Amino acid sequence: MKPPLDEKLQGILQEVLYRNPGEAEFHQAVREVLETLGPVLAKYPEFADKKIIQRICEPERQIIFRVPWRDDKGEIHINRAFRVEFNSALGPFKGGMRFHPSVYLGIIKFLGFEQIFKNALTGLPIGGGKGGSDFNPKGRSDSEIESFCQSLMLELYRHIGEYTDVPAGDIGVGSREIGYLFGQYKRITNRYESGVITGKGLGWGGSRARKEATGYGVVLFAQEMLKFQRQSLDGMKVVVSGSGNVAIYAMEKAQELGAIVVACSDSSGYIYDENGIDIGTVKRIKEFERRRIATYLESHSSARYVEGSSIWSVPCDVALPCATQNELTARDAKTLVENNCKIVAEGANMPTTPEGIQLFQSAGVYFAPGKAANAGGVATSALEMQQNASRDSWSSEYTQKRLQDIMVDIHASCYETAAEFGAEGNYVTGANIAGFIKVAGAMTAMGVI
Repeated sequence: MKPPLDEKLQGILQEVLYRNPGEAEFHQAVREVLETLGPVLAKYPEFADKKIIQRICEPERQIIFRVPWRDDKGEIHINRAFRVEFNSALGPFKGGMRFHPSVYLGIIKFLGFEQIFKNALTGLPIGGGKGGSDFNPKGRSDSEIESFCQSLMLELYRHIGEYTDVPAGDIGVGSREIGYLFGQYKRITNRYESGVITGKGLGWGGSRARKEATGYGVVLFAQEMLKFQRQSLDGMKVVVSGSGNVAIYAMEKAQELGAIVVACSDSSGYIYDENGIDIGTVKRIKEFERRRIATYLESHSSARYVEGSSIWSVPCDVALPCATQNELTARDAKTLVENNCKIVAEGANMPTTPEGIQLFQSAGVYFAPGKAANAGGVATSALEMQQNASRDSWSSEYTQKRLQDIMVDIHASCYETAAEFGAEGNYVTGANIAGFIKVAGAMTAMGVI
């Protein structure tokens, strides 16, 4: 069982719950961080005196606006969009834009809150923020998506800039959407301000390896975890939830390091191929044809498709949840433990429920939270910002080397911080404390602002 929150932290949590009603995901993210900060306040009482935690839990700015747009039939639609600029103690706000019907303020606040600590762990000068809309791009034509993105930027442009807030992609926002958003920003402002948005195409300011970075990064982090146990990914069976950008490149990197990726999924079900998933087929289906993962069987009849069931019933050594928040439940965690899973590293943001995390930790399964394991994406976005600022373009090999160095450093920081605060091997504690101390130190130095 987890120890109860101490009195000071319990009061802070109750205040967050009271001030932010109905935002379950945000409450979950805050609680998970607060549960690890007791030893920090004991060592650094000045953080309590200056109310650093209360200030971190309150966004610097929350922007909500409507997005009217017209579809191909001439019908007008009204969506709601958000940008939560959470904390700029370490640099300009930095975080993606998510287009998905589940988006509401609580989702964006949870993502922005996580982003504060994730960005701090990279060691790069970027603050935390997040944005998005309840617009659903699935089934929409290119012209409809262009219309929506241009309408959204008519408001968003007022709040972003390379020294203010730098959006990027997330679920539902890929290079196509980034192109429409950046083009409209350029048109409105009459400035080719490359550093205002990341995830751009290679021909107009993008960074090589950015597309692969989040997926590659989570596997590099898992590899570092295994190294500390004198093991490697070579020969291990890996299961990856999702089949989007993060999942595809996590599978690619895992296979490159010798692992056998046996299953991946989408919202309809999962495919299992005991011989190893063919990444080229998944890329074709998902990146170019935009079809369901079940169509994998058209090219690989020996594979098996399972509709509507949990992918976590597939036995594996390494589990990489790369789909969405709270997808891996306590029941799933119990199944993974019973099947002798060794490592769980989050490629998505908060994909494991608190009960699932607790079960993994109690069973001795090494668990890496998303704020550490999937930080490779935002780290490479920050590298894109560096290239834009210097009007430079780096090779894929150089960018990937930077990414690997950053992920190794993040792992070391989490591992060493956990050990320093009496929780050796607990990557959740290590990531939360390491990120928090960095942000809290900067906030303390800057005074009450």
